[in-house]
Amino acid sequence: MQSRRHFIASAISTMYCIAHGQWQAAAAVRKSFSGEGVLNAVYSLSLQHKWRNLPIGEVMGKIAEQLVNTPYVASTPDRDINEEYCTADLTALDCVTFFESTLGLARMIKKGGSSPDEFMQQLTYTRYRGGKVTDYTSRLHYTSDWFSDNEKKGVVKILTFPQSKPFAQHVNFMSSHPQSYGQLKAHPELIKKIKKQEEAINHRPLTFVPRADLAAIEGLLKTGDIVGICTSMEGIDISHTGLVLRDEEGVPHFVDASSAKRNMKVVIEPGPISKSITRSQMTIGAMFARPLEP
Repeated sequence: MQSRRHFIASAISTMYCIAHGQWQAAAAVRKSFSGEGVLNAVYSLSLQHKWRNLPIGEVMGKIAEQLVNTPYVASTPDRDINEEYCTADLTALDCVTFFESTLGLARMIKKGGSSPDEFMQQLTYTRYRGGKVTDYTSRLHYTSDWFSDNEKKGVVKILTFPQSKPFAQHVNFMSSHPQSYGQLKAHPELIKKIKKQEEAINHRPLTFVPRADLAAIEGLLKTGDIVGICTSMEGIDISHTGLVLRDEEGVPHFVDASSAKRNMKVVIEPGPISKSITRSQMTIGAMFARPLEP
C-alpha cells in the first residue's frame, strides 16, 4: 500500500497550478472545504491508474488506502452552530466523515470530476436528506437514516442476507439529549423536528446481521461496502462506521477513522472483519450498504 503522506508531498507541487485555478472558480466552496492537497493527490492517482474504469466499490477501496493515517478529529461538520452548510476537511476525519468523504471522492471521480466544488456537490447530496441543505435537521444524523435516504436517492443498496433479522432498536438520543448538541442548545425550536424524524426512523422496517452471524456473511461482502456497527446503547442505532477492504488474499478488513487511544487516525483493522467490529460488548451486529454506480 502506497504511503499517503509520501504521495501527497510529491503531488502537491505538481498540482498547485490546477488547484489554484479551481479555487479561483469555486471561491464559495473554499470556505467550507479543507484538504485540497489530499483531493488533488487522490485525483492524480486516479488518472494515473485509471480508477474511473473500476467499479465504484474498488475506487472507494483505493481512496480509503490513501486516507490511512489521516488524524482522527471528531465533529468537523459542526463548526458553526448558527448556520448549516456542508463542510469537509480531508485532513481530519471521524468515522462518519471518513466513509462520507471516501464515497464523495469516488462519486466525483466516476462522474469525471476533479475539483473541490464537484466533490462538495457529491458530499452534499449524500449527507443531507434529499440532497438539499436547509437547517441542522436536514443533515442525516442517524446512520440508519443515512442508509435509507441514500438508498432512496440511488446512491447505495442496503444489503440483506439470509441471516438478517429485524432491527428493533429505537432512536431518540438527539431529542432526549439536546444539551449534547450545540445546534440544538442554540436553537431549541429544532428539537421537535428532530423528534419527528426519529419517530419516522422508528416506524421504518430495518434489518441487521446479528453479532453471532457476522462470520457467516463476511464472505459476501465487497470492497467499498459501508459498515454500520449496531449498538445496544439506548436511543442509538449505529455507534461506529467504516468500510470493507479486501486484501490480496481476499480477507475482508474493516477500515475506519478510529478514536481508540492506540490509533486516533484512519486505520486498516486486522482481519477478518467479523472479529474487528465485535470488540465492544455493546455491539449487537451490523448493517451494510453497497455503493451504486453514479
